[in-house]
Amino acid sequence: MVPGDLDDVTAVLSAPDPVRVDRRVRTRTDAERWIAWNQRNYAEHGFGLWVVETHDGSFVGDCGLTVQDVEGEDHVEVGWHVMPQLRNQGLATEAGAAVRDHARDLGVAHLVALVRPGNVPSVRVAAKIGLHLERHAWVHGGDALVLGVDLTRGRPDP
Repeated sequence: MVPGDLDDVTAVLSAPDPVRVDRRVRTRTDAERWIAWNQRNYAEHGFGLWVVETHDGSFVGDCGLTVQDVEGEDHVEVGWHVMPQLRNQGLATEAGAAVRDHARDLGVAHLVALVRPGNVPSVRVAAKIGLHLERHAWVHGGDALVLGVDLTRGRPDP
């Protein structure tokens, strides 16, 4: 993810959230911060979010690894955002499975996804890539489902 991705990142981050309809609309400035945050993630952790594209180069969204504080404990998280018109086509699942496998290759022992309660599509994606509900937590000012998988026990079924 680089500054040249700003228009696409702005589009995906500012898309309506079907679960958090009261969420503040994210701006171009928010997208600039998002890209900068991901560049810091790569510098500090060796990973971050990837820009996801179709084989023909069309922008889909982002997906990758970040470090998230979950009630005072750092966890490696797989996360994704998909453009609204491309949702429900399996693209987040495909990208999420690739990221999960990359996390295992990096030596990540435990992977989580933080999903807002009610975000059924993201819960389904997490389940399809082998993550299971571990607990509820308070993350980034709201309730979150912590879905996780132990990556040291072989490959979960996608």
